[in-house]
Amino acid sequence: MFRGGDILIGGVFNVPTIVDHPDLSFQRQPDFGKCRNFWVRGFRFVLTMIFAIEEINRNPKLLPNITLGYRIYDTCTMPLFSLKASFEFLNRGEDTSSNCRISSTVSAVVGESGSSQSIAMATLFGPFSIPMVSYFSTCACLSNRKEYPSFFRTIPSDKFQARALAQLVKHFGWTWIGTIRNDDDYGNFGMQAFTETVQQLGICIAFSESIHRTYHRDKLLRIVDTVRKSSTKVIVAFVDVVEIKTLVNEFAQQNVTGIQWIGSEAWVSSQFLSQEKSRRLVCGTLGVAIRQVDIPGLREFLMDVHPSMYPGNRLVKEFWESTFGCALKGRDNTTDDVSSTMMKECTGKESLWMTRNELTDESQFRVSYNVYKATYAIAYALHDMLLCKTSKNRFLQKGCANISSFQPLQLLHYMKTVNFTTKIGETIHFDDHGDPVAIYDIVNWQPNAAGGVDVVVVGVYDGSAPPGQEIVIKDELILWSGGQMTVPRAICSESCPIGTRKATRKGQPLCCFDCIKCANGEISNVTDSTDCLKCPWEYRSNWRRDECILKDIVFLSFGDLLGIILVTLAFLGASITIGVLVLFYVHRNTPIVKANNSELSFLLLCALTLCFLCSVTFLGEPSSWSCILRHTAFGVIFVLCISCVLSKTVVVVMAFHAVLPSNNMMRWFGPTQQRLSVCVLTLVQCFTCTVWLRTSPPHPSKNGNYSSEIIVFECNVGSPVAFYCMLGYIGFLSCVCFVVAFLARQLPNNFNEAKHITFSMLIFCAVWITFIPSYISSPGKYAVAVEVFAILASSSGLVFCIFAPKCYILLLRKDRNTKKHMMVK
Repeated sequence: MFRGGDILIGGVFNVPTIVDHPDLSFQRQPDFGKCRNFWVRGFRFVLTMIFAIEEINRNPKLLPNITLGYRIYDTCTMPLFSLKASFEFLNRGEDTSSNCRISSTVSAVVGESGSSQSIAMATLFGPFSIPMVSYFSTCACLSNRKEYPSFFRTIPSDKFQARALAQLVKHFGWTWIGTIRNDDDYGNFGMQAFTETVQQLGICIAFSESIHRTYHRDKLLRIVDTVRKSSTKVIVAFVDVVEIKTLVNEFAQQNVTGIQWIGSEAWVSSQFLSQEKSRRLVCGTLGVAIRQVDIPGLREFLMDVHPSMYPGNRLVKEFWESTFGCALKGRDNTTDDVSSTMMKECTGKESLWMTRNELTDESQFRVSYNVYKATYAIAYALHDMLLCKTSKNRFLQKGCANISSFQPLQLLHYMKTVNFTTKIGETIHFDDHGDPVAIYDIVNWQPNAAGGVDVVVVGVYDGSAPPGQEIVIKDELILWSGGQMTVPRAICSESCPIGTRKATRKGQPLCCFDCIKCANGEISNVTDSTDCLKCPWEYRSNWRRDECILKDIVFLSFGDLLGIILVTLAFLGASITIGVLVLFYVHRNTPIVKANNSELSFLLLCALTLCFLCSVTFLGEPSSWSCILRHTAFGVIFVLCISCVLSKTVVVVMAFHAVLPSNNMMRWFGPTQQRLSVCVLTLVQCFTCTVWLRTSPPHPSKNGNYSSEIIVFECNVGSPVAFYCMLGYIGFLSCVCFVVAFLARQLPNNFNEAKHITFSMLIFCAVWITFIPSYISSPGKYAVAVEVFAILASSSGLVFCIFAPKCYILLLRKDRNTKKHMMVK
C-alpha cells in the first residue's frame, strides 16, 4: 500500500499468517511461498498506521506544511519477505501510479511484528542508521544497542514480560509449573528470561517443551503426553497465536483438560479460537496483555474503510470479499482462493457499519495502540529534527536538517530523545535500549452470556513501581480453569509447617523436598524455612520447635530432696563429731585420751566438724561469696584435718622410737613443734587460696554445655591452675600421711593408733579417687552432689576410723581405759 508525501514512512506487517513453502529441489531457483489465511487483526494494524498518518497530516501543530506518506508491505510472518521489503525500502525507484518521479526511500519504518523478522530487518537497517520502531517484537535480544543501534519499540521487552509473568506465578503461590515456548527468537529468549527470573523466586520448572508451526504432529503428541503425565497443570505458554491454536486443538483431540494456561501477550489477548472452543478449552486463562485503550476516531475510520478508498489493493479486496461473501469486479476480479463465479457480485453499497467483526472490535485495540504510538514517535522525532528543537544536537553546526536532504542518522538522534504525550494522556519515550516503560494489563478469559469468552482485565503490572509493588490483582474477579473459584494448586511438595525445615530430595529440583523437624535447640517460625535458627544459649526450643523459651536454671538447692538428704547427713555428721568431742572432753584425764595426744585430737575433731558444715556451702543458689567460701573453706579445713592426722601419726612413730635407750627424739617433736607443724602446713594452703582469690577467684556462672534443656547455675573455679594446686596439696599431704601411718602400723603396742589412721586414710584416698570419675561423669547439680557426698564420706571415714574404737572403750569397755592396758605386753 502506497501514498506519496514529502516524507515517506515505511510499514511492515503480516496479514496472511500461513505460507505454503515451495519445493526446494536445489535444481532451479525456487519460487516465493504462497501466503494464505487472511488475518483481520493484522489488516487492522495496517489501517491503524494509515489512520495515524492521516491524523498527523491534519494536525497543523505537528509537522506543519509537511505531508507524510507511507509505503507498506506484507511479509506473511516470514523473515525472507521481511528482508525483501527491507531492500525495497533501501532502493530508489519510480512511482508508477503518478506522473512524477519520487524517491521510494523511507525515512523510518514501523514494524515488524515477529521478533525473528525484526532481527533480520534491524540487522540490515543498522549500518544505514534508519530508525525502525516495532509494535509487537518483544525479544529481549533486540535491546542490544551494539547489534541493533537503530531499533526502537513501543511494546515492552520480554525481559519485562518475563518479570511480569514470574510475579504473576509467585502471587498465586505456584512453585511447580510447566512451560511451553516457541522454538524461535521470541520463545527461546523470552522463556530464558522467564526461567532465570522464577528460579530467583524459588519456583521450579516441572517440564519445558518447545513448539513451532513447522513441527510434525509427532512432536505435538509428545508435548501432550508430557503434560498429561505431569503432576502440575499450570502451564506458562510463551508462544505465538498460530502455535497456541495448533497446540490447544491437539489437546482437545487427545481429551486433555483441566489445564490452567498462563499466557504471554502474543496470544492471551487475541481470539484465536471460535467462541465455543474458547469457552471449552481455554476459559480461565490468565496472562499479561498490552494495555487496552480507546483510540479516539479509530473505530469510525475503520468503519468507513471501502475498496474505493484503495483501488486495486489486493489486501482490501480480499478482506472485503471474505467479510461480505461477494466478489469485487474490477481490474483483478478474483482473489487467490475464491473464484468470482462461486460468489455473488458485490454491489459497492456494502458497509462495515452493518457488520461486527474483529476489525472494528474496540476490545482488541491493544497492539493497534502500539502501531499508533510507533507512527507518532517517528512524526515527533521528524518534527523535533526539522525545528532543531534540542540544543544537544551535534548536527546543528551544519545547520538544521532540510526536508529534502536530511540523513537517517540525524533522525535517529532525535528518535533517542523523543518525548511526547498521546491523546489519551500517556507519555511516550524510549530508554537507552530503545524500550518503553513496561505496563501490562493482567487479563482473564471469562465466559459471557453469548456462550463465548471475554478477555477481562483483573489487574495491572507497572514495571516502574517500587520493588514488590509492581503487580496489583483483584483476586476475587478471577475465574479459573474449569469454572473454579479457588486458585489451582501447583506445588511439588506441601509447605513445611513451622518447626520444620526443607530438605531437598536428592536428584530433584529445589521445589521437591521433605520436611524435617528442627533439632533440639533450634526453631523455625516461618513456613517453608530452609534452615532452622539456633536458639541463644540461654534459650531452648519448645516442643513444637517454633519458639525459643528460657531454659530452666538448676542448682542444688536446699529444697530438693537430694539437698535435704545431704544437709541432714552434714548436720548428722557434725552432731556426731561434736558428740565425740564432748565425750573426749569429759574423759580428757583418762589414759586412752591422754595416750592419743588429746590436744591434736580436739583440734582434729573441731576441723572435722567444720568439714561437715562446709559441705552445706555447696548447696543453694551460687553467689560470689558462696563460691569463694565453698572452695577456700574446703581446701583450708581439709588441710587442717590432714595436718592434724599427720602430726598424730608422726607422734606415734616418734613415741615408740623414744623408748629405746639413749633416744631423745621426742624433745624435737613436742607439743610446740606439733602445733607449729599443723600451723605451717595449713598456712601453705592459706597462702595458695589467697593467691587464688587475688588473681582469679571462683565466681558464679551459668553453664549450658551439660544439656540443651537446662542451664546449670554453678561456681566457676576461676583459675584452674590455682584450683588444682589446692587439690594437689591436699592429695600430697594425704599420701604422706597414709605412707607414714602404713609404716607405723606394726609398732608393738596394745593400742597402736597408727593402725586406725592407716585405715582412715585408706578410706579417705579411696573416696577421693572414686570421686574424680564420678564428678566428671555427673551432669549439672549432680556433680555438686557428688562433691558434697565425697566431703561427707571422707570426713565420716576419719571420724569413725580414728575415734570409733576410742569411743567404744570410753563408753563400753571402761576396764580397758587404764595405763596398764595401754602399755606393751
